[in-house]
Amino acid sequence: MRKFIFNKVKNVEDAEDILQEVFLKIQLNIHQLKDYTKLTSWCYQIARNIITDYFRNSRSTISIDEVQLPELESDDSVYQLLGNCINSKINQLPHKYKQAIILTAFKNYAQTELAEKWGTSYSGAKSRVQRAKEQLKTAILKCDNLEVDGNENPLSYQSGLF
Repeated sequence: MRKFIFNKVKNVEDAEDILQEVFLKIQLNIHQLKDYTKLTSWCYQIARNIITDYFRNSRSTISIDEVQLPELESDDSVYQLLGNCINSKINQLPHKYKQAIILTAFKNYAQTELAEKWGTSYSGAKSRVQRAKEQLKTAILKCDNLEVDGNENPLSYQSGLF
């Protein structure tokens, strides 16, 4: 059970807290279990429900303005040089698209989690993420200092000219 929970939350302390809460709920509600042959699946369902509550509660407090975009180390690679330009372009996106990019790319939210957070359907969240990626791609490809090949892959980038 501990490994199952840790694989979902990726934080040892939070996993331990959730595990304790699972055991407590099992102990308090064992009398409601009608078929003891389903004990294992019942326990894991309790764990899944508590994990869902954990994400619902912890992620609802994230402010998009508090998220720091990563600074990339300087390197000769075109992709490394593009780092600051990409961060700049993300910051210029409309708030809902900026939020979609940051939460999926940097905070590892699943699109189903975004749908729940935004109170929309999965397809609505998926569409918003796709539109955000398209807007970001378009903004980056409009940079005069970016040279791309026929498939829109970066070939060279002259830094300092966002």
